[in-house]
Amino acid sequence: MIRFVLADLRRLWAASLVIVLLVALATALGVAVTLQERALRLGSARAADKFDLIVGAPGSETQLVLSSVFLQPAALPLMSGDVLTRLTADRRVAWAAPIGFGDNFSGYPIVGTTTALVKGTTTGFTGGRMFALEGEAVVGSGVDLAIGAEVKPMHGAAGEGGETHADSAYTVVGKLQPTGTAWDRAILVPIQAVWHIHGLGEDHHEDEAHEEAGGEEHHHGHIDADAPLVEDFSHDVPGLPAVLVKPKTIADAYALRQAYRAEGGTRAVFPAEVLTSLYATLGDARTVLMYVAYGAQALVAAALMLIAVIHVAQRRRQIGALRAFGAPRLAVFGIVWLELLLLVGIGVGAGFAVGYGAAEFLAGLFTAQSGVRLPVEFSHSDALMAAAFLAVAALMAALPAALAYRQSPVEALRA
Repeated sequence: MIRFVLADLRRLWAASLVIVLLVALATALGVAVTLQERALRLGSARAADKFDLIVGAPGSETQLVLSSVFLQPAALPLMSGDVLTRLTADRRVAWAAPIGFGDNFSGYPIVGTTTALVKGTTTGFTGGRMFALEGEAVVGSGVDLAIGAEVKPMHGAAGEGGETHADSAYTVVGKLQPTGTAWDRAILVPIQAVWHIHGLGEDHHEDEAHEEAGGEEHHHGHIDADAPLVEDFSHDVPGLPAVLVKPKTIADAYALRQAYRAEGGTRAVFPAEVLTSLYATLGDARTVLMYVAYGAQALVAAALMLIAVIHVAQRRRQIGALRAFGAPRLAVFGIVWLELLLLVGIGVGAGFAVGYGAAEFLAGLFTAQSGVRLPVEFSHSDALMAAAFLAVAALMAALPAALAYRQSPVEALRA
């Protein structure tokens, strides 16, 4: 029977190819939506793993997380710099790091922060070292800059009238290991440099160093590339968009979150909680797309039924000849049923491959733009979906096979 089926499919290769393509495209749509939605969940959750608590000014919690964890550009409100002073002195805090953004270079965001954040959220360097001077920078693994490259910060986007700080520049001194987060595409510089380049902050220790060196006054509005790194936040800290906090224990995390939510000028959030609400929205979008996929699959199923019935009608003489030569009814039923099931099975397999490829392609585009690595992977539920497709196909193939089973050989040969 198998040899007969394969020979028949080779003879009717054009019609067989159409059926396979229809099934593959309908299956690929559903598979791509499922895999991409799962990849977004896993990738964003892993990207937020290293950030336990974020403290910012009152406002949108979602935007605070998107800007702080995923480095999405937005004009966040500023909170008092005293918040950082209190957090760094709090015994419940392992480390607290301010972040400042707004500048970029060649499309890469420039983020002002501290050595504590770099050491606490990365796994080391592929080359170079940590920044130690105000004019030094380290770059993520996804930044196409070599060690020794010069970075001139631009405020705003080039296409939107952005302004380059011509009198200030950073030198790349280190490149970080990949983390699979948006920070892989970031240029990290000392927070004091970001403050100074925007005319903010006043570091008394640095002023004293300048006076001892020759009495030169430090001018705000540009960075001093050779100024030593100072991370003393005990006083005179400018306003901040966000502070990333690493609590010592889980209990400390909840206590800090409650304390800084109770204050009128701050808002503390767990990124995982905010992402959960985003996942609900993402799930709604996935539901809509899946209904579209189900509609496409229903249309394909109807088209396949029509094609199968026409196919059986066109083969009446062949089926009649088989019956006349002594082929039992069940053999005819099995041939027609197996042919259709085999074509649908090949189409489902091809659809899973195409859907996986499409999800990988979209994930690659997303990673190139955001730096967040999206893991595209199958799960047990996908195997159940494939089994469901094949079960429905088996039932669908039974209808045209039943028509062939009921066909009289005498009537078929007379037609």
